[in-house]
Amino acid sequence: MTHTLTSKLLTTATLIFAANLSQAQPLPMAVPQSVGVSASALEAVTESLQSHIDAGDIPGVVAGVARDGKLVYFNALGQLNLESGTPMPADALFRIYSMARQITSFAVLQQYEQGKFDFDDPVQLYLPEFADQRVLLDSDSTDITQTTARTTDMTIAHLLTHTSGLGSRSSQLYRENNVRDKSISLDQMTSNAARIPLHHQPGSAFYYGIHATILGKLVEVWSGEPLEDYLQDNIFAPLGMNSTMFWAEGADAERLATVYRPTDGVLRPYNIETVSWTERPALIEGGVGLLSSVPDFLRFSQMVLNRGELDGVRVLSEETAALIYENAVPEAAMPIGTRGYWLGSGWTLGGFNLVMDASAYNFPVTEGTIWWDGSAGTRFFIDPEQNTVMVIMSQVSPSSGGGFREDFKVLVEEAIQ
Repeated sequence: MTHTLTSKLLTTATLIFAANLSQAQPLPMAVPQSVGVSASALEAVTESLQSHIDAGDIPGVVAGVARDGKLVYFNALGQLNLESGTPMPADALFRIYSMARQITSFAVLQQYEQGKFDFDDPVQLYLPEFADQRVLLDSDSTDITQTTARTTDMTIAHLLTHTSGLGSRSSQLYRENNVRDKSISLDQMTSNAARIPLHHQPGSAFYYGIHATILGKLVEVWSGEPLEDYLQDNIFAPLGMNSTMFWAEGADAERLATVYRPTDGVLRPYNIETVSWTERPALIEGGVGLLSSVPDFLRFSQMVLNRGELDGVRVLSEETAALIYENAVPEAAMPIGTRGYWLGSGWTLGGFNLVMDASAYNFPVTEGTIWWDGSAGTRFFIDPEQNTVMVIMSQVSPSSGGGFREDFKVLVEEAIQ
């Protein structure tokens, strides 16, 4: 049954305010038309998401849209767990995987603002284990004996823009050499990454990889705090993000969404990680290690759109926040990809993908938008031109889910007047 948008918003508000104290406070709500969004067109957003649930593309979903700082759409549909039949709560916890990168990179910007480093500083200045790292003769090789000397230092800016030469956690090179495992410590993973040759000379090419996890270790070095404590004290608590964490215990575990994978046309539970998300992992991973909720990520995104401030609380200066919206990939490493949206994107010192050529995308985007997604079915957009933020989360692997995220973006854009 399709409800009116008004009833949906009222239901959502009830869910949000009745949730336990672990949930973030929502953004202020507004009638869609008051900020230039069609209420009737938003009906199609819910219908589309429900159709993907009915088709078995995704088990459930939570999605929210804000414009001019006001929440104009929020809905929780489907189920948290298909086997138990638990309805999807508004404050469901999701494994956000690569959407953790932007939070960790934001922490790096805070440290920059405090004068802890310069972007051109060599990484080895703070992590000496990287001092003697070499470079593969063949970037696609896994033969770590065939290397050449590094001709330039790996810098903090290279880490923020994925141009350091480090690889992906799922690459054959890293898997063969056990670089990353959730059962090892952050210190051990950092050492592992430093002992394996780089794929390319720093600054010469874009390679999407484990950079934010190494940045997380740098945050610990600069701040003198464990990464989880630093993020809690300097980002999550000030912004009221009470549902963003590295693991979920007790009542929090009860709202952790189950990940599903389509098998023979049926969604079945699937463990992406062998280490549980309901107890403290050995690896506190700034690259892919966070859980979060749609209300929390809406608040984080709105703060970024506001250039470092939310509800009167400033966590970054406007001047530093401006770096989040500027491509910082070295010219030698552009374009960052050869097809699809990669061909039309840059990467910023805030750790965000930046839309530079909207025509390269297969869904509607505005140039200047920053965005990213996670490998278990999450995605967000921050659009300065339209003054909007959009967050959508499900738990499905592969993350495509029948294109539910793309359909969501198309229909929300159609609702903006």
